[in-house]
Amino acid sequence: MAKILVTGAAGFIGFHLADKLLARGDEVIGIDNLNDYYDVSLKKDRLAELEGKNNFYFEKIELSDRAKIENLFAQFQPEKVAHLAAQAGVRYSLQNPHAYIDSNLVGTANILEGCRHNGVKHLVFASSSSVYGANKKQPFSVSDNVDHPLSLYAATKKSNELMVHSYSHLYNIPATGLRFFTVYGPWGRPDMAMFIFTKAILEERELKVFNYGKMRRDFTYIDDIVDGIIRVLDKIPQPNPNWSALNPDPSISSAPYKIYNIGNNKPVELLHFIEVIEASTGKKAIKNLLPLQPGDVIETYADIEDLTRDTGFTPQTPIEVGIPRFVDWYRSYYKI
Repeated sequence: MAKILVTGAAGFIGFHLADKLLARGDEVIGIDNLNDYYDVSLKKDRLAELEGKNNFYFEKIELSDRAKIENLFAQFQPEKVAHLAAQAGVRYSLQNPHAYIDSNLVGTANILEGCRHNGVKHLVFASSSSVYGANKKQPFSVSDNVDHPLSLYAATKKSNELMVHSYSHLYNIPATGLRFFTVYGPWGRPDMAMFIFTKAILEERELKVFNYGKMRRDFTYIDDIVDGIIRVLDKIPQPNPNWSALNPDPSISSAPYKIYNIGNNKPVELLHFIEVIEASTGKKAIKNLLPLQPGDVIETYADIEDLTRDTGFTPQTPIEVGIPRFVDWYRSYYKI
């Protein structure tokens, strides 16, 4: 049994990860600020699912509150940290940039200091496929250059990778970053495509489909994501002797640091994604086809070869299985 700090424990991925860790016997300390970026009652209901379980402890904390984060680490002394909390959303970062600086940059710095001063054995942190930005080569590889983000959200995630690497190098903190690719499933976020599309279709409202539906996303089911995170948590990275300062590969390091993509490895066109939701709900979408939005990328496609090689991770859930599971949860949760 390990003692694991999960930041963002009331969030979509954090909730599912905490639940799975508790089920296998780990002790979980969850933190979240329960902000109102989306429906707080959904976050509270996720928490309620966890709070009745043994070995789960929760603290409501802002990541940017340095003193409270210091006290949390000192009190609980976690062996490992799954740092999933962040201000999420590409489009919201165009409207409220300071929220991203406070949570994603200042907050991550506070988590890194907690790891540094309390002997954490492994920090696993959330990055994003958004870091690939203007890249056109597919599939996206962790060895690719990612210096052209298209949103502040993406820039903060790239910054997190750099911040964590510096701490790994300076203080020998084993750290692994995971670039998530479009996660969906039960208890999902209301600002994500799966939730927005299902809600609009069930309510027979117009559905905004950007870039005229000619977008492709590597939709990844939540159970596969959690399986991957746990495999990574259990595999502490070592310095890579093959890293070369003359020809540096950004996915590896002379420090105990590693970056992985975690996705389904099967991009799906948005219009087909909508078709599967239609089949699952038994209703037709009323589509309003619109041009590309600022900050959006046209395609995401994860190269997961190294994650599979190093941990045995293999996605198991096609959208034809995952989408009906989400729709069933949505109808049950909202009593539709």
